[in-house]
Amino acid sequence: MLIIPAIDLKDGRCVRLKQGDMATATVFSDDPVAMAKNWAAQGAKRLHVVDLNGAIAGKPKNEKVIREMIAAVGEQVPIQVGGGIRDLDTIESYLDAGVTYIVIGTAAVKNPGFLSDACYAFPGHIIAGLDAKEGKVAVEGWSKLTGHDVVDLAKKYEEFGIEAIIYTDIGRDGMLSGVNIEATFRLAQATKTPVIASGGLNSVDDVQAVCAKLVPEGVIGAIAGRALYEGKLDLKKAQAAADQATKKA
Repeated sequence: MLIIPAIDLKDGRCVRLKQGDMATATVFSDDPVAMAKNWAAQGAKRLHVVDLNGAIAGKPKNEKVIREMIAAVGEQVPIQVGGGIRDLDTIESYLDAGVTYIVIGTAAVKNPGFLSDACYAFPGHIIAGLDAKEGKVAVEGWSKLTGHDVVDLAKKYEEFGIEAIIYTDIGRDGMLSGVNIEATFRLAQATKTPVIASGGLNSVDDVQAVCAKLVPEGVIGAIAGRALYEGKLDLKKAQAAADQATKKA
């Protein structure tokens, strides 16, 4: 199982939010490229990069710094990028730059045909982001809640041939309160698509719980943000714990 450091970009800087609220942004670094190098040096097997400005604007806003990050570490660490990706040209541009996976969230909910086209055009590279609160999916940088049920959408996306699903519990994101094991379990059980858990990862105990309860159901990774930046979770130890736990399984 992968422990995936998150690098959230706002105005060219590396930040963390609480429950997706832009007003709560804590700046952890003015140099996202150095941050990417740091996680790569610590043994990250994948990076999760989010263009927060892009998610709200509906088009990439931090592409320049993302390209610099890819140039710095992209050959050694696969990078998945999300935030404001609404058309095939943007996907092609990112993939040409060296991004490995494209995360489509809002656009997939509002325009499922776009997700289907993306999976057809770029097989093996498309990840669907499902961000939810109490089982209902949110869009546009989590600013709007829809009536869509997470499991129903996941099953629909699976038919398109997505590579994986990132499931984020908005209520826990940035709150250091542990992964929502139950909700992630329900989603992973309902779909054959690999699932990446996101939101709330806080300790090695959390990592072990995810490995014990969720990896057997098809969860392949967990995204870690605030806990890494605040020193509550050590990336090397977390990945070692995940490796150890999944060996036992």
